[in-house]
Amino acid sequence: MATQSNVGLGVAVEDFVSYAISIPRALDAIEAGALLASRRRIVVKPNLVNHSPHPITTPPACIEALIDYIRRHCTAEIAVAEGSGDGNTGRAFRELGYEEMAARKSVELIDLDAQPFERFTNPRMGLLKEFYLPRAVLDCFLVSVPVLKAHSMAKVTLAMKNMFGIAPARIYGGSAYKKARLHGRNNEELQQYIFELNQYRAPDLCVIDATIGMATAHLWGPQCEPPVNKILAGADPVAVDARGAALLGFHWRDIGHIRMAHGVLGHAEPVP
Repeated sequence: MATQSNVGLGVAVEDFVSYAISIPRALDAIEAGALLASRRRIVVKPNLVNHSPHPITTPPACIEALIDYIRRHCTAEIAVAEGSGDGNTGRAFRELGYEEMAARKSVELIDLDAQPFERFTNPRMGLLKEFYLPRAVLDCFLVSVPVLKAHSMAKVTLAMKNMFGIAPARIYGGSAYKKARLHGRNNEELQQYIFELNQYRAPDLCVIDATIGMATAHLWGPQCEPPVNKILAGADPVAVDARGAALLGFHWRDIGHIRMAHGVLGHAEPVP
């Protein structure tokens, strides 16, 4: 299969051959090695919303290829961290093959819902004037590695929505969903929660597994047909999410959290 790299606004869109080939190609295209070179601690955040297999969750093979790339460019301590939204994080690690991958690669697995956290405040926020962050995602280089999915409420769940997993369930959980308090009373509030959470902690690097894609919802429904067959990478989460939304057939201006983040957390398109 031929591979084609397309880099625009700092986002690489690479044809998928294999994780071991396409992830390095996408990261090389954005010169990610220079971003990683001096890091001492790197935390990789997949999307393990529950224990369902890929394409609902990020497969360990994707994370393993990323770990290999990181180790070729730095000597940082590496951890894989998640706080599953629907179910038990430990079960997701176990049933999806993360425990075997972590043992093979000698990386730590962190359940973010079991970690101590710290309180931060920002009076400029509309909904999240305070937010609690696990210490595990502080003082590190944080990589968001979601899968390409439409979302039944947020329209898309990509690099920025993936950050919901860092919200401690002890603070933001509800009876049905461990991040329920961040969903608000309607979809407009959900979009604002995504935007405001990322102002407290945005990813430093984003890699989207768009090898298949979920076409209409994040936990159910049809897969993209044909499979999207891409890997995306970029350091600007707004730009990466805008490209990911386009692969799902959305314009970024129709996605509330991407629209709000444009010009604040990054740029969905070039500034005139």
